[in-house]
Amino acid sequence: MASIFSKIVAGEIPCYKVTETDKYFAFLDINPLVKGHTLVIPKQEVDYMFDLSDEDLAGIHIFAKIIANAIKKAYPCKKVGEAVIGLEVPHAHIHLIPIQKESDMLFSNPKLKLTDAEFKEIAVNIQNAIEA
Repeated sequence: MASIFSKIVAGEIPCYKVTETDKYFAFLDINPLVKGHTLVIPKQEVDYMFDLSDEDLAGIHIFAKIIANAIKKAYPCKKVGEAVIGLEVPHAHIHLIPIQKESDMLFSNPKLKLTDAEFKEIAVNIQNAIEA
């Protein structure tokens, strides 16, 4: 059975897409820690990040760097934190989270409750920062 992320890539489940390439896909986390919290995934369904080929592991990080730079432009922060945990969804993914301090990365922190309009605005802001 396909993971929820594979269904998102296939268009079977809606998401707030940031951008994609032929191999990678970036979309907003539906339970964000902060505005700009984005997920980056390989389109190939692989459960564990380190099961990706060396080429794809490098490729997803280069793709994530583009997204992280756009997030930092759209949502000014000290850094964009990167987390790979991999237990919550059986599909490799990277969390990109704009942070001001280390504790902004704690997944036990309360999640933002955003409206559809707010999610759409965030996605557009990051998209525009990629193109700028």
